[in-house]
Amino acid sequence: MLNVFSENENVINIKGSKFMYGWILLALFAGVFSCLFLIYHGLKFDSSYSLFYLGGGIMCLPFFLYVSLWTLPGLIPGKILLTISQGKNGTIKSKKGTVFITNIRNIDLVRNPLNLINEIIIETFDNRVIKIRTYNLIDDLAYQMMVDQYIYPYMTENSRKVWDRKVDLEQLKRIAKYERTEKEV
Repeated sequence: MLNVFSENENVINIKGSKFMYGWILLALFAGVFSCLFLIYHGLKFDSSYSLFYLGGGIMCLPFFLYVSLWTLPGLIPGKILLTISQGKNGTIKSKKGTVFITNIRNIDLVRNPLNLINEIIIETFDNRVIKIRTYNLIDDLAYQMMVDQYIYPYMTENSRKVWDRKVDLEQLKRIAKYERTEKEV
């Protein structure tokens, strides 16, 4: 599920899932290849469906190229999406900045409608919004387990209540065999 690498007991690096790397590569390359295949066979004009092949390939190719270009930066091998420092003064570090865990008001996984890439949106008590791109390498269940396991124990009480309304612990237990354990802060 989630590719977690610990430098020591308090610092955790989160990388994308290897399964999701494979799935995204397969989907993007298959889409681009299929469009090129349709265009090639459409240009031959040896079938009564050649214009449909040509039209479908030309219409879909820009979409697959657009999504591929947005996703390519996330496919760098070994790319660390975010780093979580646990503890009383814990932080979440990413390329976009650093946030103290106790300063988190709300955390959510949202799909950007422009580029179709999931982003972790962190809203802080000082009205900052940090968006961490996941390049769709972290699925919804892995994201919920990551926040619940590594961030939740160090959040403020109000932030915990907001998170408890979002997460479905029964679904995590049933599908991912994950149960929340209480850590001492």
